This record gives sequence, structure tokens and C-alpha cells, in this order.
Amino acid sequence: MNLWDTHCHIYKDYYPSISDEIINANQVGVTNCIVSGCDAKSNEEVLSIISNYSSCFGVIGIHPEEVDHYSNQDVQYILNNIHNDRIIGIGEIGLDYHYTEDNKEEQKKLFELQLSLAEQSNLPVVIHSREATQDTIDILKKHKVKGVIHSFSGSLEVAQIYIKIGFKLGINGVVTFKNSRLKDILPFIKDHIVLETDSPFLTPHPYRGTKNSPKYIRNIAEFVASELKISIHELEVITNKNIGLIFDKIK
Repeated sequence: MNLWDTHCHIYKDYYPSISDEIINANQVGVTNCIVSGCDAKSNEEVLSIISNYSSCFGVIGIHPEEVDHYSNQDVQYILNNIHNDRIIGIGEIGLDYHYTEDNKEEQKKLFELQLSLAEQSNLPVVIHSREATQDTIDILKKHKVKGVIHSFSGSLEVAQIYIKIGFKLGINGVVTFKNSRLKDILPFIKDHIVLETDSPFLTPHPYRGTKNSPKYIRNIAEFVASELKISIHELEVITNKNIGLIFDKIK
């Protein structure tokens, strides 16, 4: 089995042993992880992880919640490292209006800046969008980029818009939650999904309340495959094909 966790944050602050997380995942058929950066500190850690673990790839970027804290030096760090063979995209970037809309314009500027970096370097992007769907779509349409909509949980209509403009949809533990409507649209988007955990967050049922881990991709995959009435192998083929379509640097 060759399942991928396409979005996780396996940083030292969250896990006493990154090696154990990778080994535990591998034992249940999760062979590779894409570790996502969010700020200056985590971007540096992503570079360290991908240099030490051959099963890990990375994306680096500045999360919208960091808009009031980042510096030009942090942007330069991204520029200095995007040519690393194992840095396969720019992320986690986007818009987040959940806590405040006071810095909307600053968020948009940071988002567009990083999308422009992605265009110039011909790299895909990993998009965070929370309570900012229309602005996210409007900005993405202005740029020639492809990528993944991380932690997608929107409507079928929104899903179809993202798919049309060149994006795959990241499906994680949210799909297993009892109140999630995401499972209802899975049959309509199944050819355009990838699997992710967002570890250490969004732990799937029945492990909610505990720390998430890349090994739970297996549980998410089993749930999604069951909902779609296909085998886990068929789901693996679909999702791995989509990973290859988005992340060109993966060989």
C-alpha cells in the first residue's frame, strides 16, 4: 500500500519523536508525508525534516494568521529555498477571516505576493481558506497556479469552481465527523481529491480528542473508500494520480 498524507505539521513542538510518527504511519501503509510550513520557525523545521527523512517532502509559506507578524526576511527565506528538490510547493497560504476581518486587505496582499512567487517558480500552492471563500476564489482566478485546497469542507458548487480552476481538494478527518456534510458530495468529487490529516489537528473519528497523526490517513482512506463503495486500492490509485498531477517535483 502506498498512501500519502499530503498535509501535516509534524513539528517538534507537537511530537516527542518525529521518527516514531513516520515509522507508525509506514507500518499501516502510509508511505509518504508532505509537511507544511506556516511561518518562519516552521518553514525552517520543514527544511530540516525533509533533509533527514527521505519519505517526507515539504511546502513552505506564510499562513494568513501570521500576516501581522511576518517580515520581508521570511519571504526571502521562501525564495531562497523553493529550488530545493524536496520543496514541492508554496503553502500553507491563503485567507482566514474567522477571528478577525480587520486585516483583510493585508491578508490579500500577502496571499497575492505568495501566489506570484508560485507563478514565477512554477510551483503549486496549498491553500488555506476559512470563512473567505469568495475572496479566495476571486484571487486565485487572477493567477495561473494549480494546487490543493487544504481541508476542503465546502459545498459541491464551491468544489466544482475550485476543480475548474485547476485545484484538487484535500480531504481529512473532518469527513468522518457525524455533523459533516462532506461525505454527501464525495461521489461527485472523488476524481479530484487527495488525502491529508492536518496533524496534529482534526483527528478523525473514532480518535477525536487525541492528537492526530499521519498514520490516521489509513482510517480516513478506509472511511472514504467505504462511502464511495470502492476498494482502498482504487482510492489509492485515484489520490496518488492527483498528487502527481499537482506536485510536479515528486518523482
